[in-house]
Amino acid sequence: MLELIDTHCHLDLDDFDPDREAVIERAARADVVHMISIGIDVETSSRAIALAEQYDQISATIGFHPHDAGKLTPDGLDRLKDLAASPQVVGFGEIGLDFYRNLSPRKVQEDRFADLIDLGLELGLPLIIHDRDAHREVLGHLMSVDAGRNGGVIHCFSGDWDLARSFLALGFHISIPGPVTFPKSDQLREVVAKTPLDRLLVETDAPFLAPAPKRGRRNEPALVRYTAAEVARIKGLSLEELARATTINARALFSLPGPAKAAR
Repeated sequence: MLELIDTHCHLDLDDFDPDREAVIERAARADVVHMISIGIDVETSSRAIALAEQYDQISATIGFHPHDAGKLTPDGLDRLKDLAASPQVVGFGEIGLDFYRNLSPRKVQEDRFADLIDLGLELGLPLIIHDRDAHREVLGHLMSVDAGRNGGVIHCFSGDWDLARSFLALGFHISIPGPVTFPKSDQLREVVAKTPLDRLLVETDAPFLAPAPKRGRRNEPALVRYTAAEVARIKGLSLEELARATTINARALFSLPGPAKAAR
């Protein structure tokens, strides 16, 4: 039986308000047995938890996106800490740095990233890391505090193999998004080829980054199947073998329902 887990999506966002129930049903028909809805601020973290309370096949994380780092206050950190008490919460993030858009000043992003790493480690949750055009800085922050001690994932990985190897050495998983299916994604395909199978995850980042042949449309968890199929092709595996391995990895990392024996 094919079982896939979308380890990173944003089901609480307004993009899904018209048909969220249908999106969840389509995911089930596409053999997606679990989805992790990712918090990007206090409000979305709360909404992700509410969704997870409503649907057994959804779990939640809490976090604060670097785009809004300037809005994170000490009270916001306290509220995230309170939300962590929910049994639906399986990870801390997404947190990180985004030097592509720079919607918050870089110094502010780095200061708040350090605060959030400390809180995630204090809570004992695996970290979900956003890294866009800030590879050196993200790696430096994570290395300085041994941030992989609770496990974690580099979401929507966009670096080269040398960077991936550094993150792996810290204890992080590498999560592969839809762009691995794009014609020009040779660097990402090299990362997939070289990353050990037991450290790979697949994700959609829905509603963003739809894989080919759905590129340019709204993404949704059902489409993680396209990503998984390309990862399987690169690794020389059947889709069933790849799905089994990445699902085991996700269940182990995030303590999700189901067996979590190590992938081989």
